[in-house]
Amino acid sequence: MALVAAAIGAVSALGLRELIVRLVNRTDGNSAAGATKATEIVANGSSHTAKASSAASASSGAAASSTAAADWQPARHVQPPHPDWKPGQPQPCPLPGGDTFIEVDTQTTPPGDLYPLVISAAVPRPVAFISSVDSQGGVNLSPYSFFNAMGFNPPTVAIGLCHSPARPGGKKDTLHNIEETGEFVVNVMSEWFVEAANHTCGDYPRGVDEMRLAGLTPLASTKVRPPRVAESAVHMECRLRTIHHVKNETTGAVTTSIAIGEVLAFHVSSGVAGRSPSGKLTVDMAALAPVARCGGVTYARCTELYELARPDGQGRYPGQQPAAAAAAAALAAGATGAAKKDGGGKKGAGGPAAVGGAAPAAQQVAREQALGGKQHPAAGAGGG
Repeated sequence: MALVAAAIGAVSALGLRELIVRLVNRTDGNSAAGATKATEIVANGSSHTAKASSAASASSGAAASSTAAADWQPARHVQPPHPDWKPGQPQPCPLPGGDTFIEVDTQTTPPGDLYPLVISAAVPRPVAFISSVDSQGGVNLSPYSFFNAMGFNPPTVAIGLCHSPARPGGKKDTLHNIEETGEFVVNVMSEWFVEAANHTCGDYPRGVDEMRLAGLTPLASTKVRPPRVAESAVHMECRLRTIHHVKNETTGAVTTSIAIGEVLAFHVSSGVAGRSPSGKLTVDMAALAPVARCGGVTYARCTELYELARPDGQGRYPGQQPAAAAAAAALAAGATGAAKKDGGGKKGAGGPAAVGGAAPAAQQVAREQALGGKQHPAAGAGGG
């Protein structure tokens, strides 16, 4: 919690206390604990702020980082876009011309015309900030947005590594390194260091250490050779399982290599660690502030989060509470007391569960029991 106080030291004491209450409630669902912890932090807020200011004034670069941290705000939970929607109710596209479509034949369209379409249509995309090393231990770091998680048993990720005509053999450094060592680390990009992360995406010559170039901090991994990025709050240490090379059927040239990796270890900062309704370790989206890639050089932030209950096999929403939408609206308006009244201060109430009612939380517990089995003893460790 000291990290929260330092990060938003420019906020007034009253505003800081309110924010911390929400963050603590969202993490452990205990309103009383949230209020107590907030009071403790605000009471010592001057010392936290002084320490943060002292560290920030050490250099102009540190001062700039401190300003960015002070400007950062966590996401808030709101009600869904249409909380009164009923099954079967039409939801047409509201945009002018929304009922007409432009067809693009990818077999006859030049690749240069397809690229801007693909990266603006498949959105938003998570960004894998990949650290890798070559056979000599040289570090490479670069962001890739053709990326996602593909499964959980075992935890599996896939990365699309597009080939570059400007590179010998078309392969970028990340692909070279993954093929040489069979290892890489996916570091999750968050808003507080997005500029430094973006600086690593330049077309630098092979052998350049982008981590050092961007001023980022290496952190030793535990299962693989590539280092983690200390500024990132979530790391996935990966071992290569297979690479699938995609060819252009017209030219026969390999244009993309899809690397599939198994996550050997997760490292989750205690600052973003949360708990599922059944108590399993999760990542708190509101605290993580992940960066999403959109078209061109456009990125997006997660500023508002909402939950949707899952229908059962008959299309019903069992257990959904009509008061959930009102509770979410009150929470979004700053009336945290409404969330406490509806949730009773129970585990998971007043945070994400209050947005979608009782159903999303109960359904999540059922899914965890069906898919995950018993919690691994190490899952409760929290930090990395």
